[in-house]
Amino acid sequence: VQLQAYGGGLVQVGDSLRLSCTVSGLTFSTYAVGWFRQAPGKERGFVADIGWWNGTKPHYATSVKGRFTISRDNAENTVYLQMNSLKPEDTAVYYCAAFQSEGGHYFDSIQPRLRPSDYDYWGQGTQVTVSS
Repeated sequence: VQLQAYGGGLVQVGDSLRLSCTVSGLTFSTYAVGWFRQAPGKERGFVADIGWWNGTKPHYATSVKGRFTISRDNAENTVYLQMNSLKPEDTAVYYCAAFQSEGGHYFDSIQPRLRPSDYDYWGQGTQVTVSS
């Protein structure tokens, strides 16, 4: 199983950036993907997650709600994190992670997965720096 996160970079306050997470080695229709971030000296924190069932409502951290949008392209085995109106406090290394479901059931798909321990696989991280 491999997760590859990319798309980070150095941007200005108010700019937008789109991160991508490509997943291989899993059946795309039966795993959830979450985005987390970690700033220097801080713990890894939840950003957003999305289940595998088509139309599953994503979950967002309060700090990014209304600015970030998570989505998935099943044909491309890729999950995106569109980040708008970026702020300096969004500066961090962003990680994507995957939770593999046993049965792929709908009610399992819609559960929020807010903790790093909820996930089975992790990508390598991509740096996002927002300069003021």
